[in-house]
Amino acid sequence: MNTTLQKAVFAAMLAGSALGGQMALADAVSDAKAYVAAASAPNAPWTGPTAGPEAQQGKTVVYVSADQRNGGALGVSEGVKEAVAAIGWDLRIIDGQGSVSGRSSAMQQAIALQPDGIILGTIDANEQAEAIRQADEAGIVVVGWHSTASTGPSDKHPIFTNITTDPLEISRAAASLAVADSDGTANVVIFTDSVYEIAIAKSDAIAEVISACEGCKILSVEDTPLAEASTRMPPLTNALLQRFGDDWTYSLTINDLPFDFMAPALISAGKEQGGFPRNISAGDGSEAAFQRIQQNFYQYATVAEPLNLHGWQAVDEMNRALAGEEHSGFVVPVHLFTPDNVMEDGGADLSYDPGNGYRDVYRSIWGVN
Repeated sequence: MNTTLQKAVFAAMLAGSALGGQMALADAVSDAKAYVAAASAPNAPWTGPTAGPEAQQGKTVVYVSADQRNGGALGVSEGVKEAVAAIGWDLRIIDGQGSVSGRSSAMQQAIALQPDGIILGTIDANEQAEAIRQADEAGIVVVGWHSTASTGPSDKHPIFTNITTDPLEISRAAASLAVADSDGTANVVIFTDSVYEIAIAKSDAIAEVISACEGCKILSVEDTPLAEASTRMPPLTNALLQRFGDDWTYSLTINDLPFDFMAPALISAGKEQGGFPRNISAGDGSEAAFQRIQQNFYQYATVAEPLNLHGWQAVDEMNRALAGEEHSGFVVPVHLFTPDNVMEDGGADLSYDPGNGYRDVYRSIWGVN
C-alpha cells in the first residue's frame, strides 16, 4: 500500500479510540483529506515489471466473464483482446450473463475447449471452486481478475494469481472521500453483494473508515445482487429515500453498476443531479461512471481501476505461468477520480488508462513488436 495512504487510514481508524471529542473528529477529517489528496494525485510512472519470459508460442486462452454488462468485466476483456493480439495467441470470450447457472455453464464450456489457460473476469473463486479445481486437474492455468478478496496467488484455490488494485485501499479511498467532503458529517448508505468475496471485503473496509469518524453515521448496509441491479436499484432507492429522506447524504458502492440505475428514482424524488446523496464508487471506473462524473449527474466519484492495463497484466501473468515462472507481484496503485481531476489520466476518454507506457513495456518483455 502507498505509504502516505496507509498512514492516513491507520491514523483515521485510530483517531476514534485514541482521542476524544472534537480532536478525534478533526484528526479523522484531516487524515481523510490527506488520503484523498494522495489518491487523487496525477498518475505515477510505471511501477510494474520490466523483465519476464518471452512470449510462449501457440497458446489458446479463454476469458470467462461473470457478466459482460458489468463495465469492469467488459473493460478487462477489451484489454485481454489487445494483449492476446500482441502476444500472438488465440482467444475465446464466454459470457456468464450475470447468473450462477450462467457462470457455471461458462466455466464448463471453457474447460471443454481444453485451452492452455482461463482468465476469470470477476468470477468469484468460492462460487466456482469446483470448476476451478477441474480446470487445474485438466492442466489448465487459471488467472483471476477480482476473483478473490486479495491480490496474488490464492491460498484456497488453484489460481496462479489474482489481479486487482488493492480492494481495501480502493474502499478506504472511497470512504475517506465521504469523510473529507462532508467535513466529518457523512450519513452513509453502503451497497454490497454477498455473492462476491471481494465485495464483502470492500464494504467491510468502507464501514471501518466511516465508523472511525465520530461525526459520521452508517444509515444502512444494503446487500443487493449486482446481476439484478437494473430491477433492484430503482425500488430500493425509493425505499431508502422514504426511510431516510435528506439524512441520506452519501452512497458508497463496491463498484459503479448500482449507480447506473439510481438516477430515475433520485430525479422523481426531486434530488438535484449535483446534490445529495453524493454517490461514490469503490471501483471499477466504467464509461458510464466517467460520463456521470463529468456531467455532475448523480455520481460524484469513482476509484477507477485501469481495466485495459489489467487485461494486459492478466495475459502477462498467464505467459509467466505457461513459462513456468513466478507471478510478477505487480499491484497497480489506487487512483480516485472526482470532478476536479476527471479529465486527467484517461478520464477525458471515459476510462482510467494510465499514460505510463504499459503496452510498450509488456511488448518488450514478450519480445514482440
